[in-house]
Amino acid sequence: MIEDPPLLTIRRNFPRPSPEQVAALTGMQTGWVVDCLDGRGALDGRIKPIDPDAAGFCGVALPCHAGPADNLAVFGALDAARAGDVILIGTDGFAATAVIGDLVQGMARNRGVAAVVTDGCVRDIAGLRAVGLPCFAAGVTPNSPARNGPGTVGLPVTLGGVTVAAGDLVVGDLDGVVILPFARIDAVIARLAALRAAEAELEAKVKAGLEVPDFVQGLLSSDKVREVD
Repeated sequence: MIEDPPLLTIRRNFPRPSPEQVAALTGMQTGWVVDCLDGRGALDGRIKPIDPDAAGFCGVALPCHAGPADNLAVFGALDAARAGDVILIGTDGFAATAVIGDLVQGMARNRGVAAVVTDGCVRDIAGLRAVGLPCFAAGVTPNSPARNGPGTVGLPVTLGGVTVAAGDLVVGDLDGVVILPFARIDAVIARLAALRAAEAELEAKVKAGLEVPDFVQGLLSSDKVREVD
């Protein structure tokens, strides 16, 4: 017989990015971060900002697993959160109930949380927008959850197709949310300067009238492409 788990399992202490590392990624486009991660790292595209005017953020991942139709773990995460953390709520993609509403979002703001992200649903859209804290979700429903557990806080959670661990960096904007693993933070920061320079160079060429990039023209004129009538 399987032993019943505790209602909540909480890990509060874990390695965290330095303030300098967080600052280096703050304001970066999610697309740039993904490019520095070799093209991957974004959560499922259905997870989008509830308020487009409050979408940009960068913070330290504090994942919690609430499971379907429950949000006890969210309250555990609020208690464990530090200023600048991003609470990521895994629901196993459950869409029949909301996991938070505007009041819980207000508590997160009061706690100093940088953003709340879930692969589930939220409710109270007008209130959420009034809070002014970035909130990303896969959907919206007025249905409410229970607070029964079991749940986890600070342990790895998979949501939106990506596994996130406490201490990872999380970056969000209008395009979506990207998870930057803790072990790769410095490598990504090191790659950003070259990437931004390349992006600026290409942007200037596009504004000057570029129609097809040189590397594509080279490919099209090579023996790797066959023209047919």
